[in-house]
Amino acid sequence: MDLSQTAFGAWNGGRFMHFGLALNEDRWIALVQHAYHRGIRTFLTADVYGRGEADTLLGIALAGFPRNSYCLVGSIGHDFYSAKRDGAKGFPRFSNPELRSPQDFPAYLRMATERSLERCQTDRFDLLLLHNPDYLGYSNDAVWLGMDALRQAKLTDRLGIAPGPANGFTLDLLLAFERFGALIDWAMVILNPFESWPASLILPAARHHNVQLITRVVDYGGLFHGDVHPGHVFGPSDHRSFRPLGWVEDACKKLDPLRPIAELHNLSLLQLACSWNLQHAPVQCVVPTLIQEIGAGTRPIESKVDDLASLSAKQLTPPELSLISRVGDNRGCMNLKGANRLHTSSPEPDKWSLTPDLEAAGRRWLIDPVRDLACTHDP
Repeated sequence: MDLSQTAFGAWNGGRFMHFGLALNEDRWIALVQHAYHRGIRTFLTADVYGRGEADTLLGIALAGFPRNSYCLVGSIGHDFYSAKRDGAKGFPRFSNPELRSPQDFPAYLRMATERSLERCQTDRFDLLLLHNPDYLGYSNDAVWLGMDALRQAKLTDRLGIAPGPANGFTLDLLLAFERFGALIDWAMVILNPFESWPASLILPAARHHNVQLITRVVDYGGLFHGDVHPGHVFGPSDHRSFRPLGWVEDACKKLDPLRPIAELHNLSLLQLACSWNLQHAPVQCVVPTLIQEIGAGTRPIESKVDDLASLSAKQLTPPELSLISRVGDNRGCMNLKGANRLHTSSPEPDKWSLTPDLEAAGRRWLIDPVRDLACTHDP
Protein backbone atom coordinates (compact mmCIF):
# COMPACT_ATOMS: atom_id res chain seq x y z
CA MET A 1 0.00 0.00 0.00
CA ASP A 2 1.34 3.43 -0.91
CA LEU A 3 1.00 6.43 1.36
CA SER A 4 -2.39 8.06 1.77
CA GLN A 5 -2.98 11.81 1.62
CA THR A 6 -3.13 12.17 5.41
CA ALA A 7 -0.88 10.44 7.91
CA PHE A 8 -0.42 9.94 11.65
CA GLY A 9 3.08 10.32 13.11
CA ALA A 10 4.20 8.44 16.21
CA TRP A 11 5.46 11.75 17.62
CA ASN A 12 1.83 12.85 18.06
CA GLY A 13 0.55 13.25 21.57
CA GLY A 14 3.88 14.32 23.00
CA ARG A 15 4.74 10.90 24.36
CA PHE A 16 7.99 10.62 22.44
CA MET A 17 8.70 14.28 21.68
CA HIS A 18 8.61 17.23 24.04
CA PHE A 19 5.49 19.27 23.31
CA GLY A 20 2.18 19.72 25.05
CA LEU A 21 0.78 17.11 27.39
CA ALA A 22 2.38 13.67 27.06
CA LEU A 23 -0.43 11.16 26.62
CA ASN A 24 -0.37 8.04 28.73
CA GLU A 25 0.00 4.67 27.03
CA ASP A 26 -3.69 3.79 26.87
CA ARG A 27 -4.78 7.14 25.46
CA TRP A 28 -1.95 7.12 22.91
CA ILE A 29 -2.93 3.67 21.65
CA ALA A 30 -6.58 4.72 21.54
CA LEU A 31 -5.61 7.82 19.54
CA VAL A 32 -3.92 5.70 16.88
CA GLN A 33 -6.98 3.48 16.64
CA HIS A 34 -9.25 6.53 16.50
CA ALA A 35 -7.18 7.83 13.56
CA TYR A 36 -7.58 4.50 11.77
CA HIS A 37 -11.33 4.38 12.31
CA ARG A 38 -11.65 7.96 11.05
CA GLY A 39 -9.95 6.96 7.79
CA ILE A 40 -6.29 7.91 8.29
CA ARG A 41 -4.44 4.91 6.89
CA THR A 42 -0.76 5.91 6.89
CA PHE A 43 1.22 5.61 10.12
CA LEU A 44 4.80 6.76 10.61
CA THR A 45 7.19 5.61 13.32
CA ALA A 46 10.90 5.96 14.08
CA ASP A 47 12.89 3.32 15.91
CA VAL A 48 14.69 5.89 18.08
CA TYR A 49 11.48 7.27 19.62
CA GLY A 50 11.45 5.93 23.15
CA ARG A 51 14.27 3.57 22.11
CA GLY A 52 11.79 1.35 20.35
CA GLU A 53 8.72 2.11 22.47
CA ALA A 54 6.95 3.98 19.66
CA ASP A 55 7.36 0.96 17.38
CA THR A 56 6.01 -1.33 20.09
CA LEU A 57 2.97 0.77 20.95
CA LEU A 58 2.14 1.36 17.29
CA GLY A 59 2.34 -2.38 16.71
CA ILE A 60 -0.06 -2.96 19.59
CA ALA A 61 -2.44 -0.25 18.35
CA LEU A 62 -2.59 -1.62 14.81
CA ALA A 63 -2.52 -5.32 15.67
CA GLY A 64 -6.27 -5.77 15.25
CA PHE A 65 -6.43 -4.28 11.76
CA PRO A 66 -5.67 -6.12 8.48
CA ARG A 67 -2.08 -5.42 7.47
CA ASN A 68 -3.09 -4.60 3.91
CA SER A 69 -5.53 -1.94 5.13
CA TYR A 70 -2.89 0.58 6.22
CA CYS A 71 0.49 1.89 5.11
CA LEU A 72 3.34 1.55 7.62
CA VAL A 73 6.32 3.89 7.36
CA GLY A 74 9.43 3.14 9.40
CA SER A 75 12.51 5.27 10.06
CA ILE A 76 16.02 4.18 11.02
CA GLY A 77 19.26 6.06 11.45
CA HIS A 78 20.04 6.75 15.12
CA ASP A 79 22.12 4.08 16.83
CA PHE A 80 20.62 3.52 20.28
CA TYR A 81 21.63 -0.14 20.22
CA SER A 82 25.38 0.21 20.70
CA ALA A 83 25.95 3.93 21.34
CA LYS A 84 25.33 6.18 24.31
CA ARG A 85 22.98 9.14 24.24
CA ASP A 86 24.76 12.49 24.05
CA GLY A 87 22.46 14.49 26.31
CA ALA A 88 20.10 16.82 24.48
CA LYS A 89 21.80 15.94 21.18
CA GLY A 90 20.30 12.46 21.35
CA PHE A 91 21.78 9.28 19.98
CA PRO A 92 24.47 9.45 17.28
CA ARG A 93 23.82 8.51 13.68
CA PHE A 94 24.78 4.95 12.83
CA SER A 95 27.20 6.34 10.20
CA ASN A 96 29.33 8.13 12.78
CA PRO A 97 32.94 7.11 11.95
CA GLU A 98 33.58 6.50 15.63
CA LEU A 99 30.97 3.73 15.61
CA ARG A 100 31.64 1.84 12.39
CA SER A 101 33.15 2.05 8.93
CA PRO A 102 31.14 2.23 5.69
CA GLN A 103 31.61 -1.48 5.02
CA ASP A 104 29.54 -2.15 8.16
CA PHE A 105 26.67 0.20 7.23
CA PRO A 106 24.55 -2.45 5.45
CA ALA A 107 24.73 -4.85 8.40
CA TYR A 108 23.58 -2.15 10.80
CA LEU A 109 20.72 -1.09 8.53
CA ARG A 110 19.56 -4.70 8.22
CA MET A 111 19.68 -5.25 11.98
CA ALA A 112 17.86 -2.00 12.80
CA THR A 113 15.14 -2.68 10.23
CA GLU A 114 14.51 -6.22 11.41
CA ARG A 115 14.35 -5.14 15.04
CA SER A 116 11.93 -2.31 14.21
CA LEU A 117 9.70 -4.65 12.21
CA GLU A 118 9.63 -7.13 15.08
CA ARG A 119 8.45 -4.43 17.47
CA CYS A 120 5.81 -3.30 14.94
CA GLN A 121 4.56 -6.90 14.68
CA THR A 122 4.97 -7.11 10.92
CA ASP A 123 7.38 -8.45 8.33
CA ARG A 124 7.74 -5.42 6.07
CA PHE A 125 7.42 -1.66 5.83
CA ASP A 126 5.57 -0.05 2.98
CA LEU A 127 8.17 2.73 3.13
CA LEU A 128 11.43 2.90 5.05
CA LEU A 129 13.04 6.29 5.63
CA LEU A 130 16.66 7.09 6.34
CA HIS A 131 16.08 9.17 9.47
CA ASN A 132 17.98 12.40 10.17
CA PRO A 133 21.08 11.44 8.16
CA ASP A 134 24.45 13.09 8.62
CA TYR A 135 26.67 14.09 5.70
CA LEU A 136 27.59 10.47 4.99
CA GLY A 137 23.94 9.48 5.02
CA TYR A 138 23.24 11.89 2.19
CA SER A 139 26.31 11.14 0.13
CA ASN A 140 27.82 7.72 0.81
CA ASP A 141 27.26 4.85 -1.62
CA ALA A 142 27.48 2.26 1.16
CA VAL A 143 24.47 3.78 2.93
CA TRP A 144 22.26 3.58 -0.11
CA LEU A 145 23.54 0.17 -1.19
CA GLY A 146 22.50 -0.97 2.28
CA MET A 147 19.09 0.65 1.94
CA ASP A 148 18.60 -0.93 -1.49
CA ALA A 149 19.49 -4.33 -0.05
CA LEU A 150 16.59 -3.95 2.40
CA ARG A 151 14.18 -3.44 -0.47
CA GLN A 152 15.63 -6.39 -2.35
CA ALA A 153 15.19 -8.50 0.79
CA LYS A 154 11.50 -7.43 0.81
CA LEU A 155 11.80 -5.80 4.21
CA THR A 156 10.35 -2.66 2.63
CA ASP A 157 8.52 -1.88 -0.59
CA ARG A 158 9.85 1.68 -0.93
CA LEU A 159 12.76 3.79 0.25
CA GLY A 160 12.99 7.40 1.32
CA ILE A 161 14.87 10.03 3.26
CA ALA A 162 13.74 12.17 6.20
CA PRO A 163 16.02 15.15 6.92
CA GLY A 164 16.02 16.63 10.36
CA PRO A 165 15.57 17.30 13.12
CA ALA A 166 15.70 21.03 12.30
CA ASN A 167 15.08 22.87 9.04
CA GLY A 168 17.47 23.04 6.12
CA PHE A 169 19.45 20.30 4.35
CA THR A 170 18.55 21.80 0.98
CA LEU A 171 21.73 21.20 -1.01
CA ASP A 172 22.16 17.85 0.69
CA LEU A 173 18.77 16.67 -0.54
CA LEU A 174 19.54 17.91 -4.05
CA LEU A 175 22.77 15.93 -4.13
CA ALA A 176 21.07 12.83 -2.72
CA PHE A 177 18.36 13.08 -5.40
CA GLU A 178 21.00 13.37 -8.10
CA ARG A 179 23.11 10.47 -6.86
CA PHE A 180 20.47 8.11 -5.54
CA GLY A 181 17.22 9.33 -7.06
CA ALA A 182 16.65 5.95 -8.71
CA LEU A 183 16.37 4.46 -5.21
CA ILE A 184 14.48 7.27 -3.44
CA ASP A 185 10.70 7.11 -3.73
CA TRP A 186 9.79 9.57 -0.96
CA ALA A 187 11.33 12.38 1.07
CA MET A 188 9.96 14.11 4.15
CA VAL A 189 10.45 17.87 4.61
CA ILE A 190 9.14 20.70 6.76
CA LEU A 191 6.59 22.72 4.80
CA ASN A 192 3.63 24.90 5.73
CA PRO A 193 2.25 28.32 4.71
CA PHE A 194 4.50 30.07 7.25
CA GLU A 195 7.58 27.94 6.49
CA SER A 196 7.80 27.64 2.74
CA TRP A 197 11.56 28.32 2.91
CA PRO A 198 13.76 26.44 2.31
CA ALA A 199 11.75 23.34 1.30
CA SER A 200 10.20 25.13 -1.70
CA LEU A 201 13.68 25.28 -3.23
CA ILE A 202 13.83 21.50 -3.64
CA LEU A 203 10.41 21.09 -5.26
CA PRO A 204 11.70 21.26 -8.87
CA ALA A 205 14.35 18.62 -8.17
CA ALA A 206 11.81 16.37 -6.46
CA ARG A 207 9.54 16.62 -9.50
CA HIS A 208 12.44 15.94 -11.86
CA HIS A 209 13.55 12.82 -9.99
CA ASN A 210 9.99 11.62 -9.37
CA VAL A 211 10.42 11.82 -5.60
CA GLN A 212 7.14 12.27 -3.76
CA LEU A 213 7.08 14.41 -0.63
CA ILE A 214 5.67 13.95 2.85
CA THR A 215 5.36 17.29 4.62
CA ARG A 216 5.59 17.56 8.38
CA VAL A 217 5.01 20.48 10.77
CA VAL A 218 2.07 21.44 8.54
CA ASP A 219 0.50 22.97 11.66
CA TYR A 220 3.41 25.40 12.27
CA GLY A 221 4.07 24.40 15.85
CA GLY A 222 0.37 23.98 16.62
CA LEU A 223 -0.75 27.44 15.46
CA PHE A 224 -2.98 26.10 12.68
CA HIS A 225 -4.89 24.01 15.22
CA GLY A 226 -6.29 27.23 16.65
CA ASP A 227 -5.71 26.68 20.36
CA VAL A 228 -2.32 28.38 20.77
CA HIS A 229 -2.86 32.08 21.41
CA PRO A 230 -0.72 35.04 22.54
CA GLY A 231 0.43 34.39 26.09
CA HIS A 232 0.23 30.61 25.72
CA VAL A 233 2.40 28.89 28.31
CA PHE A 234 4.45 25.97 27.00
CA GLY A 235 5.74 23.23 29.25
CA PRO A 236 9.32 23.53 30.56
CA SER A 237 10.67 20.91 28.15
CA ASP A 238 8.46 21.82 25.17
CA HIS A 239 10.80 22.33 22.21
CA ARG A 240 8.62 25.19 20.94
CA SER A 241 9.77 27.29 23.89
CA PHE A 242 13.13 27.59 22.13
CA ARG A 243 11.63 29.44 19.17
CA PRO A 244 12.30 33.21 19.03
CA LEU A 245 10.38 35.37 21.48
CA GLY A 246 7.08 36.63 20.06
CA TRP A 247 6.72 33.88 17.46
CA VAL A 248 3.20 33.01 18.64
CA GLU A 249 2.05 36.63 18.53
CA ASP A 250 3.55 37.12 15.05
CA ALA A 251 1.96 33.93 13.74
CA CYS A 252 -1.47 34.82 15.13
CA LYS A 253 -1.35 38.12 13.22
CA LYS A 254 -0.49 36.20 10.04
CA LEU A 255 -3.45 33.89 10.56
CA ASP A 256 -5.99 36.72 10.43
CA PRO A 257 -5.77 37.40 6.65
CA LEU A 258 -5.94 33.66 6.00
CA ARG A 259 -9.20 33.13 7.86
CA PRO A 260 -11.45 34.52 5.08
CA ILE A 261 -9.81 32.13 2.59
CA ALA A 262 -10.46 29.18 4.89
CA GLU A 263 -14.08 30.25 5.45
CA LEU A 264 -14.69 30.75 1.74
CA HIS A 265 -13.60 27.17 1.03
CA ASN A 266 -15.28 25.76 4.14
CA LEU A 267 -11.95 24.67 5.56
CA SER A 268 -10.52 24.74 9.04
CA LEU A 269 -7.19 26.52 9.38
CA LEU A 270 -5.38 23.18 9.51
CA GLN A 271 -7.21 21.99 6.42
CA LEU A 272 -6.24 25.22 4.67
CA ALA A 273 -2.59 24.57 5.51
CA CYS A 274 -2.91 20.99 4.25
CA SER A 275 -4.59 22.15 1.04
CA TRP A 276 -1.83 24.69 0.48
CA ASN A 277 0.82 22.01 0.95
CA LEU A 278 -0.90 19.54 -1.34
CA GLN A 279 -1.16 22.11 -4.10
CA HIS A 280 2.63 21.81 -4.54
CA ALA A 281 2.96 19.07 -7.13
CA PRO A 282 5.44 16.69 -5.41
CA VAL A 283 3.56 16.81 -2.10
CA GLN A 284 1.37 13.74 -1.79
CA CYS A 285 1.08 13.28 1.98
CA VAL A 286 0.61 15.67 4.92
CA VAL A 287 1.47 14.71 8.49
CA PRO A 288 0.83 17.62 10.86
CA THR A 289 1.81 17.35 14.50
CA LEU A 290 -1.20 16.62 16.70
CA ILE A 291 -0.73 18.17 20.13
CA GLN A 292 -2.69 18.00 23.34
CA GLU A 293 -1.96 21.52 24.51
CA ILE A 294 -1.68 22.32 28.20
CA GLY A 295 -4.14 24.76 29.76
CA ALA A 296 -7.80 25.63 29.95
CA GLY A 297 -9.79 25.95 26.75
CA THR A 298 -7.49 23.81 24.62
CA ARG A 299 -8.90 21.30 22.18
CA PRO A 300 -8.93 17.55 22.85
CA ILE A 301 -6.31 15.97 20.64
CA GLU A 302 -8.95 13.57 19.33
CA SER A 303 -10.72 16.53 17.71
CA LYS A 304 -7.51 17.36 15.85
CA VAL A 305 -7.45 13.84 14.47
CA ASP A 306 -11.04 14.38 13.31
CA ASP A 307 -10.05 17.65 11.67
CA LEU A 308 -7.23 16.01 9.73
CA ALA A 309 -9.26 12.93 8.84
CA SER A 310 -12.08 15.00 7.37
CA LEU A 311 -9.74 16.85 5.01
CA SER A 312 -11.16 17.44 1.56
CA ALA A 313 -8.32 19.36 -0.02
CA LYS A 314 -9.38 22.36 -2.11
CA GLN A 315 -7.67 24.06 -5.03
CA LEU A 316 -6.74 27.56 -4.00
CA THR A 317 -6.85 30.33 -6.59
CA PRO A 318 -3.73 32.16 -7.81
CA PRO A 319 -4.66 35.34 -5.88
CA GLU A 320 -5.19 33.28 -2.72
CA LEU A 321 -1.87 31.53 -3.17
CA SER A 322 -0.18 34.87 -3.78
CA LEU A 323 -1.64 36.35 -0.59
CA ILE A 324 -0.57 33.34 1.49
CA SER A 325 2.94 33.58 0.03
CA ARG A 326 3.21 37.24 0.95
CA VAL A 327 1.87 36.75 4.46
CA GLY A 328 3.96 33.68 5.22
CA ASP A 329 7.25 34.65 3.56
CA ASN A 330 9.97 33.36 5.91
CA ARG A 331 13.05 33.60 3.70
CA GLY A 332 16.25 34.13 5.65
CA CYS A 333 14.57 33.73 9.04
CA MET A 334 17.13 31.34 10.54
CA ASN A 335 20.44 29.58 10.14
CA LEU A 336 19.78 26.39 8.25
CA LYS A 337 21.16 22.96 9.06
CA GLY A 338 23.19 20.82 6.71
CA ALA A 339 25.61 22.35 4.24
CA ASN A 340 26.46 25.84 5.45
CA ARG A 341 29.13 28.21 4.13
CA LEU A 342 29.69 29.53 7.66
CA HIS A 343 30.64 26.10 9.02
CA THR A 344 34.37 25.60 8.47
CA SER A 345 35.28 23.07 11.19
CA SER A 346 34.81 19.30 11.25
CA PRO A 347 31.38 17.96 10.28
CA GLU A 348 28.82 17.71 13.06
CA PRO A 349 25.72 15.48 13.14
CA ASP A 350 23.47 18.23 11.72
CA LYS A 351 25.82 20.68 10.01
CA TRP A 352 28.88 20.59 7.83
CA SER A 353 30.79 22.76 5.42
CA LEU A 354 29.69 23.68 1.92
CA THR A 355 31.69 21.25 -0.20
CA PRO A 356 32.34 21.82 -3.92
CA ASP A 357 29.97 19.00 -4.93
CA LEU A 358 27.16 20.47 -2.85
CA GLU A 359 27.75 23.95 -4.24
CA ALA A 360 27.75 22.52 -7.77
CA ALA A 361 24.44 20.76 -7.11
CA GLY A 362 23.01 24.10 -6.04
CA ARG A 363 24.17 25.77 -9.25
CA ARG A 364 22.50 23.08 -11.33
CA TRP A 365 19.21 24.00 -9.66
CA LEU A 366 19.87 27.76 -9.73
CA ILE A 367 20.38 27.96 -5.96
CA ASP A 368 23.02 30.33 -4.67
CA PRO A 369 23.88 29.56 -1.02
CA VAL A 370 24.67 33.20 -0.28
CA ARG A 371 21.53 34.55 -1.90
CA ASP A 372 19.06 31.75 -1.20
CA LEU A 373 20.15 29.92 1.95
CA ALA A 374 21.61 32.58 4.23
CA CYS A 375 20.09 33.90 7.44
CA THR A 376 19.22 37.56 6.85
CA HIS A 377 17.31 38.25 10.07
CA ASP A 378 18.80 39.55 13.29
CA PRO A 379 19.48 36.76 15.81
